Amino acid sequence: MHPYQDTSLPIEERSKDLVSRLDLEEKISQMVYHSPPVERLGIPAYNWWSEALHGVARAGVATVFPQAIAMAASFDDDMLNKVASVISDEARAKHHESVRQGDHDIYKGLTFWSPNINIFRDPRWGRGHETFGEDPYLTSRLGVAFVKGLQGDNKKYLKIAACAKHFAVHSGPEADRHSFDAVVNKKDLYETYLPAFKALVQEANVESVMGAYNRVNGEPACGSDTLLKKILREEWGFKGHVVSDCWAVCDFHLNHKVTGSPEESAAMAVKAGCDLNCGNTYPALIEAVKKGLITEEAIDNALARLFATRIRLGMFDPQDKVEYTKIPFEKNDHPDHHKLSLEAARRSMVLLKNSGILPLNKDKLKSVAVIGPNADDPVMLLGNYSGTPSYTTTPLRAIRDALGDTARVYYAQGCDISKDRVEPLAMEDDRVAEAVSVAKASDIAIVCLGLNSQIEGEQGDVGNSDAGGDKINLSFPGMQNKLLEKIVATGTKTVVAVFAGSAMDLTYADDNADAVIQAWYPGPMGGEALADLLLGKSDFSGRLPVTFVRKTEDLPDFRDYSMEGRTYRFMKNDPLYPFGYGLSYNSYEYSGLKIDKDVVKQGESVTVSIKVANKGDVAGYESVQVYLKDVDASVRVPNYSLAAFKSVYLKAGEEKEVSLVVDSNCMVVFDDDGSTRFEPGLFEIYAGGSAPDSVSCKLMGGSPLKAEFELK
Repeated sequence: MHPYQDTSLPIEERSKDLVSRLDLEEKISQMVYHSPPVERLGIPAYNWWSEALHGVARAGVATVFPQAIAMAASFDDDMLNKVASVISDEARAKHHESVRQGDHDIYKGLTFWSPNINIFRDPRWGRGHETFGEDPYLTSRLGVAFVKGLQGDNKKYLKIAACAKHFAVHSGPEADRHSFDAVVNKKDLYETYLPAFKALVQEANVESVMGAYNRVNGEPACGSDTLLKKILREEWGFKGHVVSDCWAVCDFHLNHKVTGSPEESAAMAVKAGCDLNCGNTYPALIEAVKKGLITEEAIDNALARLFATRIRLGMFDPQDKVEYTKIPFEKNDHPDHHKLSLEAARRSMVLLKNSGILPLNKDKLKSVAVIGPNADDPVMLLGNYSGTPSYTTTPLRAIRDALGDTARVYYAQGCDISKDRVEPLAMEDDRVAEAVSVAKASDIAIVCLGLNSQIEGEQGDVGNSDAGGDKINLSFPGMQNKLLEKIVATGTKTVVAVFAGSAMDLTYADDNADAVIQAWYPGPMGGEALADLLLGKSDFSGRLPVTFVRKTEDLPDFRDYSMEGRTYRFMKNDPLYPFGYGLSYNSYEYSGLKIDKDVVKQGESVTVSIKVANKGDVAGYESVQVYLKDVDASVRVPNYSLAAFKSVYLKAGEEKEVSLVVDSNCMVVFDDDGSTRFEPGLFEIYAGGSAPDSVSCKLMGGSPLKAEFELK
């Protein structure tokens, strides 16, 4: 037995021993995402690239959950943890079955490049729906819960290896990501772009971090001494491995022009701390060593971190010693997992407007029109980075099933998702007249509009996009606006359900429709979730994890990474629908706000307690939110910031007292150099069902409760 096979030895010792037994060519072969076997040492072939954004993706049938931005709308870190635990169960089950079949292909490993914790700073960014929204605190709490669910709680072995991506200042433009330089000042860097990554590294012990495509202040993110050395490893103490985004390293010489050859690019990345190459540039390390651009010792250090991850996953240990190998294949796509996906979909949808038309009374409906390009499209349900569900329920199918024989359900596509006609040889608006007819014949029209993953998403994956996956503006594409106007003009009561991963321009819908729902990309059971909510079988509980601005013109330049005027924390114009906002059928009443101290010393936390009562007729979840405002700051601080939240289940008529802790980290101010300090002064705490801004107070019909403390 070699030392690397001795399970009693420390992982670092085992990993270094294994590296020492490889020659240079073998070492470098193990630093590329599709690592070949080294049979003489019992190293099997391994492909590092697997995806688990909202379910095991691209590896065949698996349970698919709502897209990440949708799950963020639950404001429920416990639910995110449960979802991630299910994902890792299925990941293990599928991986070991693949190995038993001799299948070591891509997407079938145990290193999953998820979650995406970039800050969704601008609603035009196409990949924003992969994130947990615009707020650093919400993103960090949900991200920590998700990573812990993925990686498990075994003290010796990882269930799977999670990856925090894309480190660290990355949110478009997609079309220019291979050459773009994201310029950011240190205050915004440390105040907004880094906190979630820091939390995942230091609290969740995330095993891997992925760099971004773009440069950050002139340095390519996957070769940045500032990001990968100074911040990630030296400041935060990260011990895991770093992987490049796919084909990002070759951008160094091809697009960023910071190096002149593959050898220089590979050497730059490894020396900065990027251990694994998703791409084909690291084979040039052989020549780079010969040219003296990098030492073999640097390669050894990088490879040791990679083998340490594989050892933590149990890949070189007897399988009967690794508890996770016992998860049976039958766990995959299990009916219990489908139930959790349906529950997550119900919890994610946000009721933005309700004139009183909802919930629908099934006994009084005689006819319903289900209209729109997203009414019967199973692709729309899934979002990007999705697995293959074993079945789907579109809104049309689910509403038909829910109503049964009690009401006639009409259907009309109305228009294409992005084109001006459905049939290529037809005239413009070739499906609008049909939609008008079915609306006129119905008691109510449910209009399903929005986007899908072929329009909004990652550059290269979005064939119908006008901006490489991003949005040029917030308007609905194609003829969707016109379709909605025609339906509203019939006089039929209209419910607008928006299936999209980002904020759209909903001013017309807000002014003219009877109800508006943000349904996101809700997963394969999304249609059933919508039907349950429309008919009052479940109550709406989702809250917006992003701000819905009134119009595109309210946004700063998309390419500007300054936080001035961005997100609820720094914006100056009133939004249409604020961060943290969402209606329900119930009325929740807050009372008895208390904080455990009026004077807080530096480094102390504050415990907030508040009573919340369900005054409605049905059980439901309420998202209790706590916001903090620094009143006396001498530097720029957010308008107010989310500082704690908790999802509380209340039966009809039930009251609970909820305690939440505001950590001292929420009380620091960030100076221009990115450093933090405690500054004496007055703080306001707001607790309730929404943020304390004037728009939220107007829409919710009341204000959060307020308390104050002094920081000394």
